[in-house]
Amino acid sequence: MATQDTSNLKEKIIFIFKKRGPSLPVHIASETGLSMLFASAFLSELLSEKKIKLSFMKVGSSPIYLLHGQESMLEKFSPHLKSKEKEAFELLKRKKFLKDEEQVPAIRIALREIRDFAIAFKKDEKIFWRYFTIPENKFEFPKIKPIEKSSQSENKKKPEEISSKQELNIFDKQKTTKTLTKKRTTKKNNDKFFNKVKELLFKKSIEILDIENFSKNDLILRIKTKGEEKLLVAYNKRRINEADIIKAHKKATEFNLKYIILSLGEPLKKIDNLIKAIKNLSEIEKIE
Repeated sequence: MATQDTSNLKEKIIFIFKKRGPSLPVHIASETGLSMLFASAFLSELLSEKKIKLSFMKVGSSPIYLLHGQESMLEKFSPHLKSKEKEAFELLKRKKFLKDEEQVPAIRIALREIRDFAIAFKKDEKIFWRYFTIPENKFEFPKIKPIEKSSQSENKKKPEEISSKQELNIFDKQKTTKTLTKKRTTKKNNDKFFNKVKELLFKKSIEILDIENFSKNDLILRIKTKGEEKLLVAYNKRRINEADIIKAHKKATEFNLKYIILSLGEPLKKIDNLIKAIKNLSEIEKIE
């Protein structure tokens, strides 16, 4: 009898998924009248039996369960994505395809986190992302606009006019090349810094919850370490000073979090001494 009841409950849960689509454990508990504990236990069994599957994203700490073939219905949970992940989701949904190397580092890592919606593929050894409901065969390489031939009237210009225009074009080209080279170098350095921080956090089993800011000078992340949420401020320089610590403190205060500071080198000696000195400081009072 108990086995029959269990079987009936599983069938009922499957029917609920067919009716409402991807669901949280709390939804299943509510629809079946089960406690959260028992609802979660039944979902785990159905998962092990491969009758349902799990999404990569979560709503808070709750996983999302769904039937095979209901992946497109996960869109309704996109408002629950974290800020940068939501930004990457909306960008990819709008553009349909994105070239990985052309995105800023924060978006690149966010694309790797939204695995329900962003599907990676390669073309000519380059990584691209497609929105999960768009087939890969819809992808087209950007068309290169053909160079227009000079008009006859332009050919009739005086030699000195043509020379002047050629010199201007050369100057503009050199200026553009220098600008592009500088941008590529900056982007490469930013990526290198971001990856260093990411690798360090991975080695320490620290989870990245969200990216609050990322610039050439610093990286601000909300992280989770040993079950506690903290703010991490990483400075892209070898020596941090008092102003850097105050800046990190102010930012952490906004989130009401403890904070961690990273840099590419050791802090200045006087800063290091100050940090050690105030560790056991109870208070400072004024003598009246």
